[in-house]
Amino acid sequence: MERKSESLGFRDRWREARPTKTLVFWTCVASAVLTMIIGFSWGGWVTGGTVRTAAEITALDAVVKRLAPICVVQSGSDPAKARKLVALEEGSSWQRGEYVGKQGWATMPGELEPDGKVAEACAKLLVPVS
Repeated sequence: MERKSESLGFRDRWREARPTKTLVFWTCVASAVLTMIIGFSWGGWVTGGTVRTAAEITALDAVVKRLAPICVVQSGSDPAKARKLVALEEGSSWQRGEYVGKQGWATMPGELEPDGKVAEACAKLLVPVS
């Protein structure tokens, strides 16, 4: 007497299951894709290009952070510093970096032109509350 597949329990059906090579292959592919999706979206995985870009941004920010105090010192050697600081404070906050650059304070020794990011950081140090 044969038992119908409907009456077989889960354990019996599992034991009798014989997956094909195709099924095993596509199951592995789906598992790999699912692992990558989860890893990149929630696992914190990043590509090499993303890491390289983040490292470059961090390095540039560190350089600006170290050069801004030099800009402040260079502003101290300007004989008209007091008048220029009043003009800097009266100007709008988004123009302060450009103003510092025009004064030559953000032009580092050996450079021909001021660095815009250094000028902005310097302006924030010269006029801290705005």
